[in-house]
Amino acid sequence: MSDSAFHLHMRLDHIGVITIDVPGEKMNTLKAEFVPQIMAVLAEARRDPQLAGLVLISGKRDNFIAGADISMIDRCTTAEEAEALARQGQEVMANIAALPFPVVAAIHGACLGGGLELALACDARICSLDDKTRLGLPEVQLGLLPGSGGTQRLPRLIGVQQALPLILTGKQLRAKQALKLGIVDDAVPQAILLETAVARILQGKKTLRTLPCRDRLMQGPIARHLLFALAKRQTDSKTHGNYPAADRILQVVRIGLEQGSSAGHEAEARAFGQLAMTRESAALRSLFFASTAMKKEAFAAATPRELTHIGVLGGGLMGGGIASVTALNAGLPVRIRDINLSGINHALQYSWDRLTQRLKRRQINAAQRQQQMALISGSQDYQGFARRDLVIEAVFEDLTLKQQMVADIENHCQPHTIFASNTSSLPIGDIAAHAQHPENVIGLHFFSPVDKMPLVEVIPHDGTSEETLATTVQLARELGKTAVVVADRPGFYVNRILAPYINEAMRCLLEGEPIEHIDRALVKFGFPVGPLQLLDEVGIDVGSKISPILQQAWGERFSAPEAVGRILADDRKGRKNGKGFYLYARSRWPTKRKADASIYSLLGIKPQAQQSELQIATRCVMMMLNEAARCLDEGVIRSARDGDIAAVFGIGFPPFLGGPFHYMDQRGAGEMVNTLNALMQRHGDRFTPCDALMTALQQQTKFYISAQI
Repeated sequence: MSDSAFHLHMRLDHIGVITIDVPGEKMNTLKAEFVPQIMAVLAEARRDPQLAGLVLISGKRDNFIAGADISMIDRCTTAEEAEALARQGQEVMANIAALPFPVVAAIHGACLGGGLELALACDARICSLDDKTRLGLPEVQLGLLPGSGGTQRLPRLIGVQQALPLILTGKQLRAKQALKLGIVDDAVPQAILLETAVARILQGKKTLRTLPCRDRLMQGPIARHLLFALAKRQTDSKTHGNYPAADRILQVVRIGLEQGSSAGHEAEARAFGQLAMTRESAALRSLFFASTAMKKEAFAAATPRELTHIGVLGGGLMGGGIASVTALNAGLPVRIRDINLSGINHALQYSWDRLTQRLKRRQINAAQRQQQMALISGSQDYQGFARRDLVIEAVFEDLTLKQQMVADIENHCQPHTIFASNTSSLPIGDIAAHAQHPENVIGLHFFSPVDKMPLVEVIPHDGTSEETLATTVQLARELGKTAVVVADRPGFYVNRILAPYINEAMRCLLEGEPIEHIDRALVKFGFPVGPLQLLDEVGIDVGSKISPILQQAWGERFSAPEAVGRILADDRKGRKNGKGFYLYARSRWPTKRKADASIYSLLGIKPQAQQSELQIATRCVMMMLNEAARCLDEGVIRSARDGDIAAVFGIGFPPFLGGPFHYMDQRGAGEMVNTLNALMQRHGDRFTPCDALMTALQQQTKFYISAQI
């Protein structure tokens, strides 16, 4: 079977090595058609009367098994079909677990989802200490649960108290973390991975891991009841009922513990099939496919230029973050230029703190911290900039200043050096207006905090060359970011759809709705934080600079309430100066976030909840959706898919809704227009349905169909 993904090699010591290597694929993923292949190779191994045991290892360079093939699940049209897939997987794992000789998984690289479930079916697991090695059950992030026995085997292996958080969050573990929890039995250098697995088999008998006393106590009925009650309470507080997979995971794990493994596997397969048919899972899978496709997509006709040295202008919060991800994520040397020494020191401290966190978690050693810090340097002039291939500007949002930065880079760098502006709203064409080489100027808009936010907007202006665009997108990917190419229009895409959403929240506040009530409404809708807390995090002063630019370009629907001026006059900038919509106590003990009640008297209002949470969420979200539809209609984004990815990755639009366009397609143009018309009658013309929605209603089309995605 030369085209099989599973190959058996018998060693002289009578240990069989099964190599997993999916033909023609960079990553190993599990497919339904592999079931007869693995069953055949297991049968072949069992025919050897002297067989001492089996080692399962990957033939790929940097992954064990990255999970199941998601498209296989996506092709299912009924819950019964998806359930059958789960039962197939369970059967394979049960056959491995029932083998009469030791079976050891030798893990290097990604061991996720179905890959970890296969490893859990083995008698032991040895993994490499390589940084690429990750273990986890991320199915919940696709609105699913582990369907090949993972909900049953992991709690029995490491205890339900340790297993539940891993299954409920999809957290990925490094080798040492997995070893500490008992998921793997040893973690060794990759060079001796296979021989360590072989030595484990040569020990002879299968060994059963005994749970610590604490975990055995948690198996008792009273402790178990309390544990699941606490887990449900914590899960509900985070998901607000928006992610049905979380509840099903709790149910299935509990059934297995209380009614036995057979009942647990039955419940697992049934739940997997039902979850695969939910809207939430379909939306999450669509985001998975979209982000995967974008990582491979060529946004320009030219070949990207190789980058070896990067420059950063500005050592503030954004500049420091950009320098950090460039050096620590991409391994590229970075030179920071700031007019103040304190700015350079701040940027260096930012990276040092990140590396120190990794050191404390034992992800790197002290020598590696020094090596990575050596990639970052700084100066108050342009010394060292002559070799920079690309310079990222992260200075104040001032057009004249940014134009001066372009002139400085053209004077101190090479003729082909790319100038990438981190502007959040200023047109890139204006920034490039006086450039000698406008073809080298492009926008590269990061989101804060840079090391955590996965999105960047790449903004070419009319004169940007294809090579500049291709090179900038490639850099964004090397930094670990998802790049969305957007048109050079004021506010670009993310800030343009965010501004009306935040403005509407401000209007709710001025009508007397309490700060916590407004934010809680949007968190329950599915956003990670409410709009007023978000404004505190971003900076009220930053938002105030963007608003006039958008209003000038797009009219009165972008006008911020006049009361914002009073907030700024009171020196309220948000978290950065400890004064905003919320209180920021200078205490070492964490407290529940509370609104700053003094802002009510500042605004001349008496807080009292009058609108329901649903009414507030509808007002804010409909402003965002209407503007997103305009952006697609005007060509600000290239497709509905790009708009969904940018909104989810850039501002935390609820992933279980799939993004603005996926959500609007689900609701239908008719419902969208009716809701906007009702809001327009009640609150004003800013809710007037845009032309794109009216066209979709008249022609009975959907955004994904009309955009040919």
